[in-house]
Formats: sequence, structure tokens, C-alpha cells
Amino acid sequence: MPPEIMTYACPFCGVQARVGKPCPGCIKKEGKRPQKKRSWQQDSSEDGLNLPDENFDYDEFCQQEFGKAPHRVLGLQWYWWLLAVMVLAGMITAIFT
Repeated sequence: MPPEIMTYACPFCGVQARVGKPCPGCIKKEGKRPQKKRSWQQDSSEDGLNLPDENFDYDEFCQQEFGKAPHRVLGLQWYWWLLAVMVLAGMITAIFT
């Protein structure tokens, strides 16, 4: 006894298609109109990961991207420390009086 051929109704065009095979109705429709580029697809010119090779120099890359000027040290100015101490002293005074 031959195995039963399973089919399904295509949810897009309603044509009966075999399980595991592309829908013949959708294939015919796609051939009539040009393929529309989806938002997640990219051009073939953008294929590849563009990973750096073994000779990649990280320090040289950073200099090209960010320049050679030294970075500014992040920190608070002296008057912000003074303000914080004054606010803390005011809070402690308010609690104990």
C-alpha cells in the first residue's frame, strides 16, 4: 500500500499543496510580479560580516575613530562636593534639633 500523500490548503492563495513542497499557486504569483524587498533584507553588496582580520590593531583603530587627544577625566567640581557636604550637614542638623 503506497503512503498517503498529505496536502494542505495554502493560507495565502487557497491552492492545495503537498506537505514539504512549496505552494504552486504562490510560486506562479511570485513569477508575475517583481519581488518586493522586505525591511529585514539587505542588498547583496552588504553581504558579509566585515570582521577584522588577524592584523587588526585596536589602538590604531581608536586613534582613527576618536582622535589622539587625551580624554577628559570625569569627576565632580569642588563646588559640588561643597554643596553636598552643606546639604548633608543641614539634614543632620534638622534631624537632631
